Amino acid sequence: MTETKGATVADNEKNFTAEEREAMKAAVAEKKATRSRAKKSPEELRAAGEADIAAAIDKLAGDDRALAQGLHALVSEAAPHLMPRTYYGMPAWGKDGKVLCFFQPASKFKTRYGTFGFEQPAQLDDGVLWPVAYALIELNDDTRAFLAERVRLAAG
Repeated sequence: MTETKGATVADNEKNFTAEEREAMKAAVAEKKATRSRAKKSPEELRAAGEADIAAAIDKLAGDDRALAQGLHALVSEAAPHLMPRTYYGMPAWGKDGKVLCFFQPASKFKTRYGTFGFEQPAQLDDGVLWPVAYALIELNDDTRAFLAERVRLAAG
């Protein structure tokens, strides 16, 4: 067995679910793609990011796909300067090369709801406590308006 930082590969396979291992593989592929895109124009980067998100959404089914499509439209409208990309194989949007927000479909880790979350660069600070993720089962007029405002605030 191969040793990796104190744990064997077999140990790691026991410690992570198949979904977690798949997400880690996606993250490695995304890092490689980011390096290969280093010299591309902003237009080429946006087109590549749009293709990545479209591919990630195409892998989804049912409610997850509808939510991902709706969120992509919402983020694209609320903060058009954010760059589409993927994050651990999930639809995401970034700024200055860093993920700002993402959608984790319920099917990704077999949970009962999807999650729309924000990463550290998001400018959501509000005192000493603020939410950085929202459980999401439906995009209706109210949830769209709420999340659009959060995205605008986060994107600065």
